[in-house]
Amino acid sequence: MPRYRKKPVEIEAIQLTRDSFRAAVRFVPIDQFSAASEDDEGHVYVDIRTLEGVMRANEGDWIIRGVKGEHYPCKPDIFAATYEPA
Repeated sequence: MPRYRKKPVEIEAIQLTRDSFRAAVRFVPIDQFSAASEDDEGHVYVDIRTLEGVMRANEGDWIIRGVKGEHYPCKPDIFAATYEPA
């Protein structure tokens, strides 16, 4: 079976934490923003409108701005395995 490697691209991203909550909300454009708040356990989250529907970035997740300006959440372990500082 043929194999493929992901092309190297630089992205912008912010990790959602209690301290970065306001910056993370500002990072997502208004037309892609759905909601942001705290859950019942006191963890912050941001809901983002994506092509696949509304996706939730939970505290600790990364919010990525893709190559076409789209925003989406990414779990920390996937982010660490896929990206490195540019």
